Amino acid sequence: MTIARLLRVTTVMREKPFPTKSLRDTSGPVVAREKDVFKAAAINALLTRPIAILPGKVSDPIRPFALGLWNDIRCLLKPEISVSTLRKAIGAYVYSRSYQVAIARPGSVRHDVNGAPVASVSHADRLDAQQKYESLRTGDGSRNTKAASPLARPTSLSKAGMIRGVDTKE
Repeated sequence: MTIARLLRVTTVMREKPFPTKSLRDTSGPVVAREKDVFKAAAINALLTRPIAILPGKVSDPIRPFALGLWNDIRCLLKPEISVSTLRKAIGAYVYSRSYQVAIARPGSVRHDVNGAPVASVSHADRLDAQQKYESLRTGDGSRNTKAASPLARPTSLSKAGMIRGVDTKE
């Protein structure tokens, strides 16, 4: 299968919905499904060598990427492959439901390119992943406003006020 075909298939594949139970009620690692392994194989096909952070088979854990991992992966890109092709393949993987659940899990840890743990996922990143998961689950593509982060700006700010950092609608 060609690389272009792999990318087309991974972006077209629809995810099966996760159970509706809360992300907080689950423990243990998120395990890869066939679709996740397929997306990981598409990424590895673009690289000079496979990277250990990606699942190799069904039931391998989905591991959150370390911040800045893009630079390490980009160095492994085959010379004949464009950077945008790699970006699309990684995007299909990291915006999947399984990956978002792995980020959203309490106690989740980020990993380097070799699969070694490097840092805990921040609370803000966990909340963001929960919101992305909810929007994927409901299929509306928008963020859930009910679960908005407490760090979000109040809606009473105008655009100019948000830029300046002051409330202009008092």
